[in-house]
Amino acid sequence: MSQKERPLSPHLQIYRPQITSILSILHRLTGMVLGVGTLVLAWWLIAAAIGPEAYGNVQWFLSSWFGRCILLGFTFCFFYHLCNGIRHLGWDMGWGLELATLHITAWIVITAAIVLTLLSWIAGYALKL
Repeated sequence: MSQKERPLSPHLQIYRPQITSILSILHRLTGMVLGVGTLVLAWWLIAAAIGPEAYGNVQWFLSSWFGRCILLGFTFCFFYHLCNGIRHLGWDMGWGLELATLHITAWIVITAAIVLTLLSWIAGYALKL
């Protein structure tokens, strides 16, 4: 008896990533980063409540190049998650489900997240005295 080959289900080795799947995965990852970033925010607030020495240590870390990279990444994750969440709200209302609109709104989300991140950092440095 010969066995027929069973068809393969789509999996990562044969599935070609699309912008919608990449943005979905990125939305989940940015949500996790925001959860971890909340711990950094809690650390900063607790240090401020403890006293000047603890607060100074946190400020030293966050103002280092590594700390600024973390804050920049956190800022991008925040704005990406926000913009993509707004996009999902539109989907919940039945808007933007056409394939062409999905691709347009995907690029709008990416662009908006980058622009909002840059604008917030520019504003932050401009207000720094």
